[in-house]
Amino acid sequence: MTPTTPEQALAELHAGNQRFVTGVPRHPNQDAGHRAAVADGQHPFAVVVGCSDSRLAAEIIFDRGLGDLFVVRTAGHTTGPEVLGSVEYAVTVLGTPLVLVLGHDSCGAVQAAREAVTTGRAPGGHLGALVDAVVPSLRRAAAEGVEEINGIVDIHIAQTVEALLANSSVLAAAVAAGRCAVVGMSYRLSAGEARTVATVPAGAAAAPPPAQVERAAPTTVGG
Repeated sequence: MTPTTPEQALAELHAGNQRFVTGVPRHPNQDAGHRAAVADGQHPFAVVVGCSDSRLAAEIIFDRGLGDLFVVRTAGHTTGPEVLGSVEYAVTVLGTPLVLVLGHDSCGAVQAAREAVTTGRAPGGHLGALVDAVVPSLRRAAAEGVEEINGIVDIHIAQTVEALLANSSVLAAAVAAGRCAVVGMSYRLSAGEARTVATVPAGAAAAPPPAQVERAAPTTVGG
């Protein structure tokens, strides 16, 4: 059964990641029959706004299959109009009940932005725009006294959660109406675990300012 509530969707991600971590994946919805079944329409239960890192394949990490996840990926899970439009499409047209921001430890985009800020040398080409998108997270980390790279990554994930809600009135309205929740997770490349670092539950009255987004204690989705 496809999850229809934020709570059910998050539970499915929890269970799938636990199967992946323990080495007993089921590979659901990857057979020929299901491929044919979803050919005429899709009903994904989660939108994943993830980093483009080649090691961060959401369907593998959460042990899901065709039609389960609506995945949007950019380096450093940065959000621009195309990302926001894709999220809004999934939430409003496809009825997806959960938006997940998926980052990971040792994020190259965060490291590149920190190096650019430290050295004062911005990268060339469009990489400069990528760095600019991560700089607010670096400033927030500095204000909170966080210097370790993975601590900065957690802040950047929370910052992305906030940016989605602040920049998309459509998503904020869906959350306020209780139709959708937004969660931020950080994936551990070696262990395979995804832990929750920020949550905005369904029914939140409005897109919250940064101080009101719940920064969760580091916990794995299977724990």
